[in-house]
Amino acid sequence: MRYFISFLICVALITVSSCRKDFSTIPNFGSLEFSKDTVFLDTVFTNIGSATYNLKVYNRGNNAITIPRIALENGTSSNYRLNVDGIPGKEFNNIDILAEDSIFVFVETTIDASSITNPLYTDRILFDTGTNQQDVDLVTLVQDANFIFPGKDPLSMKIDSLTLDGQATTIKGRFLEDSELTITNTKPTVIYGYAAVSANKTLTINAGSQIYFHTNSGLIIDKEATLQVNGTLSEKVTFQGDRLENSFSKVPGQWGTIWMRAGSKNNEIKHAQIRNGIIGILIDSLGSDTSPTLKLENSEIYNNSNFGILARETNIEAHNIVVGSAGQASLAATVGGTYNFTHSTFANFWNNGIRQLPAVLVNNFFVFIDANGNETTATRDLNAANFTNCIFDGNNNIEFLLDKVDGSAFNYSIQNCLISFNDSNNSFDGNAEMDFNNPNYQNIILNGTADFRNNQNEDFIIGENSSARSNAIPTPFTQDLLGVDRTTNPAIGAYQHIIF
Repeated sequence: MRYFISFLICVALITVSSCRKDFSTIPNFGSLEFSKDTVFLDTVFTNIGSATYNLKVYNRGNNAITIPRIALENGTSSNYRLNVDGIPGKEFNNIDILAEDSIFVFVETTIDASSITNPLYTDRILFDTGTNQQDVDLVTLVQDANFIFPGKDPLSMKIDSLTLDGQATTIKGRFLEDSELTITNTKPTVIYGYAAVSANKTLTINAGSQIYFHTNSGLIIDKEATLQVNGTLSEKVTFQGDRLENSFSKVPGQWGTIWMRAGSKNNEIKHAQIRNGIIGILIDSLGSDTSPTLKLENSEIYNNSNFGILARETNIEAHNIVVGSAGQASLAATVGGTYNFTHSTFANFWNNGIRQLPAVLVNNFFVFIDANGNETTATRDLNAANFTNCIFDGNNNIEFLLDKVDGSAFNYSIQNCLISFNDSNNSFDGNAEMDFNNPNYQNIILNGTADFRNNQNEDFIIGENSSARSNAIPTPFTQDLLGVDRTTNPAIGAYQHIIF
């Protein structure tokens, strides 16, 4: 018992001593240093919370100091929130910093655009008072926006899920109302969950529109529905994630996909940029030889964590397209179909991990488990895989692959293309589809120099040393992706060459 009482006394003494402030301080004398003189909180959407930013406050002196007051200049009415050394609030008193030490100040904000007169919202963090007062500026640009949210059950508050083909799914979202079927450039549009277009409806997106998707969000174009993206050379339509901080500008996988489901029709995308999703465009529609399911022109698809374009037994007609880095393939044209790409650049320099697939994969089959539990391969006709004046390049040895299974048609024509294909292990010896001397290949430049301006920055304009320069054949598409004339000496790919 005596030992137990002694133990309790020791614990009490340790507890008291650990809470005691066992150092002396002097008042702050206006010589604080800061990791930055202005904290820029990037751009935020109205009523959507920002990321958390940090500021480090240094005491470079040889004595511990006490800062009598740290506060926001606009006081409790400020739209900024602080956390000083682990304590949240908008005003703090008697904050200590040890000699030659520092503390963190964390800053975040949520701003209602309708409550402010200037979209550039500012405030200051004030340190101390009177002649010793120092400050750090806070700056945030606030964008008003149109928001599309999925519905909620009014009682359970459970977010609604989509019903597709009469079957309930786990996909959070809803079908758009008629009043939401035209998106303009007057405000950015921010989508939470999947915004779906129902049968016999058309979603029209006007030139200059900016579409932002939250995590696990995207567009679904349902059976018999249509997507029309009407960007122009001077007013592109952009699709990207809703994290506006600069640090997220090149982060893949921030949102889902633009999904054109089986039976969607007459889809057109012109002058668009699609970036940082999981799959840029997922297209499942069964198309005909004469009527493409998707017409894609003068557009760029960058930095998607799985595929730039994943097409399954569909019909795509495209020109002046750039499909950049993706974690699997830039373009996977699978399960047969009809594909016509002209003056397109497929350049996959993915650097976020090991990539198993080439920049462009074309096949005519799919694998499934049959009723007996056996793995079965089924084929579908590849009616056409026509690539004219295209570049296939990247940081793998094999960047173009035709993967054929016997049992259905396999039609293709590869003409005046620059192909990166270095079969160092002779894995494709005897593969007729990858024999560049077979008559389906015409005027191929094998393992030439693309001479991209900056492939790590998704900048695939070619330079004067490019093997693609002046090696294309004339086509009806007499301007490149930037509107540069290519009627004479056309280059292979989406761009004419420039001098860097």
